[in-house]
Amino acid sequence: MYDYEAFKKDVYKLTNINLSLYKERQMKRRIESLRDREGFKDDYQGFVAAMKKDKDLLYKFVNHLTINVSEFYRNPGQWKQFEDQILPYLRENFGDRLKVWSAACSTGDEPYTLAMIMSKHLPKGSFKVYATDIDEAVLATAGMGIYSQKSVAGLPKDLLDKNFKKLADGKSYQISDEIKKCVEFKKHNLLEDRYFTGIHMIVCRNVIIYFTDEAKDRVYTGFNKAMMNKGILFIGSTEQIVNAKELGFDNFKSFFYVKP
Repeated sequence: MYDYEAFKKDVYKLTNINLSLYKERQMKRRIESLRDREGFKDDYQGFVAAMKKDKDLLYKFVNHLTINVSEFYRNPGQWKQFEDQILPYLRENFGDRLKVWSAACSTGDEPYTLAMIMSKHLPKGSFKVYATDIDEAVLATAGMGIYSQKSVAGLPKDLLDKNFKKLADGKSYQISDEIKKCVEFKKHNLLEDRYFTGIHMIVCRNVIIYFTDEAKDRVYTGFNKAMMNKGILFIGSTEQIVNAKELGFDNFKSFFYVKP
């Protein structure tokens, strides 16, 4: 009998996404909602067979699978803390030539937020933000740099006015080329691909909560190896690394961990 376990194996062959490393109940519910909507109710085998033939359906599946909730300056208090305390700490320890990795960056709101704040304090061209995601559709959106009014609503006025141009439709905003140049987008699977090295800060927020404990540890261990000593890991407001010491991190401030 073709079941969810068989489906997971076929999805891995098709997409290189290992569904066994995601919390099963949440992920299964998410997949089944799309499967049924596409006309394959209770039919995993038919659904995966259709994805093998239809690239658009496969693309839609991967896009549905990934959790793409993002906005500029999400959780303002944490961004203020980054600007006032973390960025000065990074400069004190590493100078101005900083390498920051925004992992699971979705539509680019987070890496662009990083770049806008850093550009206020650092010389032009001195830093680089590497922004990665598993979903090619969101990376394409990020590369365009055009956002709705709702998406930029939380930005402080000075950052919005300086770094965005309002488009003719009156509802959309385009990020400046200067900020765009600070960010490099790339497809990357946190659970499969090789990590960067020599990174001074990693930002990965509100994504790892969807992984199993085994997968979480694997990702955090990978982050630790990717970072320089004294580097900072910035996580989401719903997350906590309970075994931080075992994984090579110390608590630094709320939502920020340091590699000692």
